[in-house]
Amino acid sequence: MRLLVISPHLEPDTAPTGVIISAILEELSQAGIDIHVITSLPWYEKHKVAKEWNIKGLHRFIKTDSEKYGKVTRCYPFPSSKNSLVARSLGFAGFTVLSAIPALFNRTKFDAVITISPPLTLGLVGWMASRRHRCPLVLNVQDIFPDVAVQVGAIKSPRLISIFEKLELFCYKKANAISVLSQDLAQNVKSKTGFDDSRVVVIPNFVDTEKILPLNQDTVYREELGLGDRIVIMYAGNLGHSQSLDLLIEAANRHQDRDDVIYVINGGGVAAKELERKVKDLPNFVFTGFQPIDRLPEVLASADIHVVLLKQGLGTSSLPSKIYSIFAAGRPAIASVDPETELSRVLSETKAGIAVKPEEVEEFIAAIERLIDNSAERTEMGTMGRLWIEKQPTAKIVAEIYKDLLERLNK
Repeated sequence: MRLLVISPHLEPDTAPTGVIISAILEELSQAGIDIHVITSLPWYEKHKVAKEWNIKGLHRFIKTDSEKYGKVTRCYPFPSSKNSLVARSLGFAGFTVLSAIPALFNRTKFDAVITISPPLTLGLVGWMASRRHRCPLVLNVQDIFPDVAVQVGAIKSPRLISIFEKLELFCYKKANAISVLSQDLAQNVKSKTGFDDSRVVVIPNFVDTEKILPLNQDTVYREELGLGDRIVIMYAGNLGHSQSLDLLIEAANRHQDRDDVIYVINGGGVAAKELERKVKDLPNFVFTGFQPIDRLPEVLASADIHVVLLKQGLGTSSLPSKIYSIFAAGRPAIASVDPETELSRVLSETKAGIAVKPEEVEEFIAAIERLIDNSAERTEMGTMGRLWIEKQPTAKIVAEIYKDLLERLNK
């Protein structure tokens, strides 16, 4: 089988989507599938093309090499500051146009196309490629767009919202199958399309439990940040419109008199500068940027408690994949998330953390105080999370699910 994959990120890019897709493609390649990936030059970490990938001449825009998954065509991503929605939109548009060139003019006869969204515009490229190669299309939805952008206020124009909603529905209806990360996302798609379970398939993300282990918390990273033996409450990940980061600031404000507690943010994004300004005078708050991906196990192990922060209304359109890494590291999680959604249900069933209502300050702080004052409960929750994640699908199993789906679509 020959497979064309169109993804916004791929390793060595550090975007979570790229890490997940790379692992799936490696397993599919080992299963004998001939793969051609169309993706971007690495740019996610610093929002500019990595120095070692800054290629001169025409190859700067489209470059094809043979890599471990098969052929990989990397297109220029037109990176811009996350602070400008217009610039980011134009960047996505430019990348979409470039990615369409190798997708449509490739002489290889493909048996299937998989497209990753967001950006939703790649759904158009996937549809055109599937028509060009006369093969089925699978649309992999990592986040529901435009729902997330609308709910956080990034898109407010009714006209623009209407355009994106029509594009979303078009992409769904042109796909032969839609894969989503959770039942909540599946129900979201089904409510808009009327599709059944044969068309909308839940295929979860995963984490490498052999790379991320429950390590001792006395790490070099702790020493670098001067955290000592204090109880560390950490948020690690993207700092954007979707996260209710003010909850963490308010909690740190309340706990300034506790010498045994410190708050840490490890990440970057559109809200980073504003957040850094807000916490600069807090003596119990450390703000630091993204660490290299190979330090992730150490970073996760350095915390006693991890937090997951989703604004109200996002639970049915987004599932933070960081929860898998937190569980793998054997650490408890406090999640501010819509009740009765996938993440809140998982925390309730596994007893690996505490779910609180989104943007409820008192409830969030009460959960933190419960855990900082009970080391035995923290340990027990971390153990339960690790036991749960060890039973979840691996990259190999997820790849087999995709392989079965592609074979079914080709019958």
